[in-house]
Amino acid sequence: MPCCHPAERAHPSGTDVPASAPEKVVASGAPSADHRPAEQLELAGGDFAMGDPFAEGYVDDGELPVHAVNLSPFAIDATTVTNTEFARFVEATGYRTESELYGYSAVFHLLAQAKTQDILGTAEGARWWLTVRGADWAHPHGPESTWQDISEHPVVQVSWNDAQAYCAWAGRALPTEAQWEYAARGSLVAKRYPWGDELHGPDGEHLCNIWQGEFPTRNTLDDGFLGTAPVRSFPPNGYGLYETSGNVWEWCADWFLPKYYRNSPDADPAGPSIGRGRVMRGGSFLCHDSYCNRYRLAARSSNTADSASSNTGFRTVAGTA
Repeated sequence: MPCCHPAERAHPSGTDVPASAPEKVVASGAPSADHRPAEQLELAGGDFAMGDPFAEGYVDDGELPVHAVNLSPFAIDATTVTNTEFARFVEATGYRTESELYGYSAVFHLLAQAKTQDILGTAEGARWWLTVRGADWAHPHGPESTWQDISEHPVVQVSWNDAQAYCAWAGRALPTEAQWEYAARGSLVAKRYPWGDELHGPDGEHLCNIWQGEFPTRNTLDDGFLGTAPVRSFPPNGYGLYETSGNVWEWCADWFLPKYYRNSPDADPAGPSIGRGRVMRGGSFLCHDSYCNRYRLAARSSNTADSASSNTGFRTVAGTA
């Protein structure tokens, strides 16, 4: 079904595919203060209702049934990991992301900054996604772009495997899907968005970074952004988390299995033991009701662990004492 991220990493003809995934970075000992995200929020955990209370999601995504979940206390980043934070990781470890090893990644067509010869093709069934040689976390829109120009934006062009490597270095983890939804709801019960049920504020103000206009050719920029927005551009939710709807998709720890909610554990569910890719949550700046309404709190999606794009990032969690 249509969505605002590539189905998986494409391997265009003529490109060299690495024989193995990037080397894993293993954290040794406790992380230093420099490794920790800029702001972490300690959440008490407890009971919440997980899933789609409006039954308006895609059936194949498995947002139902709504079910009770009990979570242990944990700490979560207030924002997604930024380019500045990811750059510290790369400088400290020399880590190379999967997009760097592959030599290309997926870029939304209106954002591409690359010469014609570096546009290797388009995604099947979603021609607004370009396969761009030289697109990676440091060059998120192609080789003629640089992360330094958007240092406080979410890091993108990172795969699930890359996010895991960052977490190992930082002494953190990716959130489980249950932790993510609990935190994203910000204590609100049975609501569509982190702020309530209506997409806009009482005065018509934009509360998240999504697409306005005719997708995928014309964005009216009513919310001020064609691509990613800097973290903390929109109001936080009740727990102090920013941009849990829109801006960038966020990797979660879990395998994705649509039927998992039917029999998931009540306490601290960690996801199924198998699945068709890894869970992604939150939607992105490309989501639009005309073809993808997955910026709702209950919405789920997935991608392969080696996939990356210009609208996918992550935030991290840790248990509390």
